[in-house]
Amino acid sequence: MKLLTICGSLRSGSFNRAICNTLPELAPDGWEIEDAPGFGDLPLYNADDYSAHGFPDRVAEIAEHIRAADGVVIVSPEYNFSVPGGLKNAIDWISRLPDQPFKNKPVALQSAAAGMLGGSRMQYHMRQVMVFLEARVFTKPEVFVSFAKSKVDGSGEKIADETTREMMRAQLTAFTAEITS
Repeated sequence: MKLLTICGSLRSGSFNRAICNTLPELAPDGWEIEDAPGFGDLPLYNADDYSAHGFPDRVAEIAEHIRAADGVVIVSPEYNFSVPGGLKNAIDWISRLPDQPFKNKPVALQSAAAGMLGGSRMQYHMRQVMVFLEARVFTKPEVFVSFAKSKVDGSGEKIADETTREMMRAQLTAFTAEITS
């Protein structure tokens, strides 16, 4: 069984990338976790460009990874109380595909932020976006990594804080159990 992570941050040293890097270590037995192809090079969605040139190859590539996964974990920071523009742009492109890869796909959300709320507002907005795509958004347990700088290892590459790792593990365990039930 396979989960796909989609990292909503393009920043090097991202706390959300550290979550994505850590999740494979926390996967329940029998599950593998892989990272989706990056989306930072996608042009801004424009219906005129789509009409003239079709979908960028990267959109089809990301969509195939989503379709092949048993579930998706979107891990993203919060920018200006919402979903980062790059991630929203990728989802806007993917949403225009005739064979919608998110339809009925189980989706879990995780977020990390330097502040106290841990990206919670991004998650609320992402839930709204996922409703349009007819994804099955997992609701509990939630993962909000607050004060994320204090939770990463010395390299900043992975989550080191054991309480946070356990919270992430608990969500993965419940999410994968729901997928297989």
